[in-house]
Amino acid sequence: MPEHSALLEERIGYEFRDKSLLDTALTHSSYANELKAKGENIMYNERLEFLGDSVLSLVASVHLFKGNKNMFEGDLTKIRAGIVCENALYEYATDIDLGKYLFLGHGEEVSGGRTRRSTLADAFEALLAAIYLDGGFEKARKFVLPYLTAAADKLIRDGGSEDYKTLLQKFIQQNKGDILEYEMLSESGPSHSKSFEYAVKLNNNIIGKGTGSSKRDAEQEAAKQALILFGKVKG
Repeated sequence: MPEHSALLEERIGYEFRDKSLLDTALTHSSYANELKAKGENIMYNERLEFLGDSVLSLVASVHLFKGNKNMFEGDLTKIRAGIVCENALYEYATDIDLGKYLFLGHGEEVSGGRTRRSTLADAFEALLAAIYLDGGFEKARKFVLPYLTAAADKLIRDGGSEDYKTLLQKFIQQNKGDILEYEMLSESGPSHSKSFEYAVKLNNNIIGKGTGSSKRDAEQEAAKQALILFGKVKG
C-alpha cells in the first residue's frame, strides 16, 4: 500500500502524515469484506465519505457566499447543488485518475467499479475527508477549491446548474392546481452498488422515468426526461 499511496499523493500534491487515512479513503467496502472473510479486519471509506460530504458542502458554500455577493439564496443553492452532485464529483475524481488507486474486491473490480460514477464520487469525498483529518480545513480547502471554482464558474456562465427537478417544478407551477410528485418504481443491487428507478407524475400520470445510483440522481433523470417530453431541454 505505501508505494500505491505515494503515487496518488504526488498526483494531488499533498503528502499525508498519517498514511492510514489515505489507505482507508481508498478502500472500498467490497475489498474490506473480502479480507474480513479471510480473518483480517480493515477500515473502509464510508465513514470518511460521510465527513467529506460536509467538508465539501462547507467549502462550496463559503466560496459561493463570498464570491457572489449579489446572488440570491435560491441561486446559490442551485449552483452549490451542481458543483457537489455525484456527476461533478465523478469529474473531479476522474481528473486525478482516482479509480486506478482504489482497493476493490474482485466482484467490484470485474463489474467496472473503477469507473463507476457512484464509487468514484464517494471515494473523492472520502479523500477530501482524509486530507481534512490529516492536515486541517485549509489543506482540504486548498485541494478541492480549484475544482469547485471551475465548476461554479461554468455553471454561472451557462446560467445555472442542471437542476432538472427545479426547472420542471417552475414549469409546472405555471398552471395552478397541477400536482407534481415522484415515486420510486424499483430498488435493486447490493448495498454498495444500488440502482434506483423513479417516475415523475403530473396529476397522477407518468411523464418521465429515470434510473441512478442514488434516489436523488434517479429523480433528476426522471425530471430531465419530463422536460425533454415538454420540449424544455434537449435530449
